[in-house]
Amino acid sequence: MAKRFICSSGQSKHIKFRQASFDLLTDFLVNLNKSNKDKLDISSKFSGIFKDKRVIECIFLITRQLRLHPLIGYHAVELLERFMIKRLKELFTTHMLDGAAAAAQQRNYEDVVFEELKDKFPLIVFSCVQLASKLDLHSNMIDTNTAVRFLQTVGHSVSKQIVLDSELMVLKGLEFNLNTPNPLIYVGVLLEVLGHNEPSTPLEQLHHLSSQVLQFVSLQRTAIYDSLLRATTQCVNPSREQSEKFVTVTEDYMLLGVGVIAVASYILNVSKWKQVMEELSHITGISQRSISDFAHITLLHITRIDSSET
Repeated sequence: MAKRFICSSGQSKHIKFRQASFDLLTDFLVNLNKSNKDKLDISSKFSGIFKDKRVIECIFLITRQLRLHPLIGYHAVELLERFMIKRLKELFTTHMLDGAAAAAQQRNYEDVVFEELKDKFPLIVFSCVQLASKLDLHSNMIDTNTAVRFLQTVGHSVSKQIVLDSELMVLKGLEFNLNTPNPLIYVGVLLEVLGHNEPSTPLEQLHHLSSQVLQFVSLQRTAIYDSLLRATTQCVNPSREQSEKFVTVTEDYMLLGVGVIAVASYILNVSKWKQVMEELSHITGISQRSISDFAHITLLHITRIDSSET
């Protein structure tokens, strides 16, 4: 009997489809599932605040301009969010002031912090892309000379030392831990497992479409998840508490992965959509209803934007 993959209770990069062994895929899937659960356990109301459309679009444009693999862009987004949340928590925790009389002083300090970070933010974003590029074996690493030339072309006058200092600051802020799974990795591993369980699956076509859908979801993240929150709560104006609890959905990359593949499958061949959705549910343990809801909301946003552009 052929072995089938089911997610129990890592990362993979640039795997050629249908060439990974059963044991290797099992390890990938288990590790990704653990990483996803660990990520959800430490998620907070601040999770996702640095995944603004403008920030993600900026990172994607940098990777395209420098001809980097899309994986680097998604990785950079994760590094940026981790660094910025940690940095802000450190700055505000070390300068917490007690008493009503200190409230105004605290607000002034917060304004100073945000002004300082606002000036440094473009370079921090680029440093995250630069660090992500150094972990990818299939793209050119961004060296200091390339970084300086690129930043100067987009209006930032920097020296090599400034670029090096920024990169080191981000690296130290991340405690030298750059091993962060990103959504594109989840999509790739899930597709590989899907192809193993269902050999007739057109993986290459599905991967191409899934990559485009993932980019769309990443750029329209706020709108899509707001619609999903309203649909889930059946409330036009969800409460703040409902929004904060929903972070376990917005940060669930396993759900994002299966949802993206489901959308791509629907676009590619709607007659096979239900079969693919059933298999994705079987692999991950995520209910078909949850996958279907995500896919439905995403497809509505895709068709809404398409119709507004015609």
